[in-house]
Amino acid sequence: MNWLDQAITWVSPEAGLRRLRARRAAELVRLAYEGARNDRRTGGWVTAGNSANAEIGIALSKLRERSRDLIRNNAYAARAVAEIVGNAVGTGITVQARSGSPDRDRQINEAWSVWAEQCDADGQLDFSGIQALVARTVFESGECLVRFRQRRAGDGLAIPLQLQVLEPDFLDQTKTQKTASGYIIQGVEFDLVGRRVYYWLFGQHPGDIVQTGVRGGAGLQSVRVPASEVLHVYRKDRPGQVRGVPWLAPAIVTLRDLDEYEEAELVRKKIEACFAAFVTQPQGPEGPTIAPATPDPATGKRVESFEPGMIEYLKPGEEISFAAPSASAGYRDFIAAKQAQIATGLQLTYEQLTGDLSRVNYSSYRAGLLSFRNGIEGFRWLTFIPMFCTPVWQRFVQIASVAGFIGDPEPVPAEWTPPGFGSVDPYKDSVATLNRLRTGTLTLRQAIAEQGYDPDAQLDQIAEINRVLDERGIILDCDPRRVTQTGTQQKELNQ
Repeated sequence: MNWLDQAITWVSPEAGLRRLRARRAAELVRLAYEGARNDRRTGGWVTAGNSANAEIGIALSKLRERSRDLIRNNAYAARAVAEIVGNAVGTGITVQARSGSPDRDRQINEAWSVWAEQCDADGQLDFSGIQALVARTVFESGECLVRFRQRRAGDGLAIPLQLQVLEPDFLDQTKTQKTASGYIIQGVEFDLVGRRVYYWLFGQHPGDIVQTGVRGGAGLQSVRVPASEVLHVYRKDRPGQVRGVPWLAPAIVTLRDLDEYEEAELVRKKIEACFAAFVTQPQGPEGPTIAPATPDPATGKRVESFEPGMIEYLKPGEEISFAAPSASAGYRDFIAAKQAQIATGLQLTYEQLTGDLSRVNYSSYRAGLLSFRNGIEGFRWLTFIPMFCTPVWQRFVQIASVAGFIGDPEPVPAEWTPPGFGSVDPYKDSVATLNRLRTGTLTLRQAIAEQGYDPDAQLDQIAEINRVLDERGIILDCDPRRVTQTGTQQKELNQ
């Protein structure tokens, strides 16, 4: 009992007893959960009840720096980012207008194709390349910034809009305070309702030494940029989370430990490969010299050497012994266990992380990919498309309408189609696609778009090829209009 309980019990024993019973009941409930106990096993487990923003604000800079270092220098981290980006974006997530008017959709899609080739403010990538860059930055740094850059009529662009991809370092993390109209959390300004209204961005990368000559520059100041001009793309893991965390965060320490272990093992192997001999002088330092009388002129040291087939007779009493470094067992098993742990933290399969397919068969490999692909689909549809692709499409429609390319400035619905996943067994996958088409669970447009092609362009090419074949009287066994799936000729055309 603490002093308050003692005082209450002294004044009112009944009230004090109720307090003791309530405290004891709460203690029993807490101890019913093994994870909440504070005993020998959990005594060193330090936890905190901080918000997502409090925890991220303290750790973000260091996590980002270490994540980038690992991706630069660690083969597994580099492989992980390539796998995630390659599967999430691949050759690009395609889009088709769905305004309800085929003619207007074709007009909008043609304008989009023109703009997608010129959308990069750096003038190096198309829209698919920007998608891959944004996805890679989200993995590596936890988040990515994209600024809309409105261009002038004289800049030579068909649609005066471009995208500038920025690393999250441009966001002033030190800006956390209350304002007259809301509050700022780590460089993101909100109004009183909780809507994003401004981003506090630096004019140059804080770590850039090219322009300033000094890392970070002198007098580097952040400015307010309207939230309507900035896209902030990151995976939101907790309610209220304002900044993103690098995807390598759960595996950073394990990756580093594995690097150091492999380096130590390599050094041990080098030492083990060294062949050294030790000659013992039985008469001590006062005995006769048993090493060469003249040193090596290059190093100044006395050197003995071994030659193939050499027979050397030692003096009576002389002994010679050889170094025999002990070999360590279990290296491969330990490495494989750590690789599996890293793959789990990154939501990859062991085979994707290492490229080692010696431990799987066809069925187990496909089963392992199912969970990974579910995670990729979640990132595509819950983060990447709503945070990046859809806002870009909406701004494109707005600017293209003002520029007179698509007429009506009303919002146009869009249908996004990510690229299909690579096939382990193309024949079985093609049969599955055919069954989905026949049962109506997949449209022909979706099937074409999943292969990375423009459905309208593909269908136009098919129509043109069919017209040429009909004009020349050519019947191919792959033409479903004239030949059945079993290879027999159709009795009547278009029946």
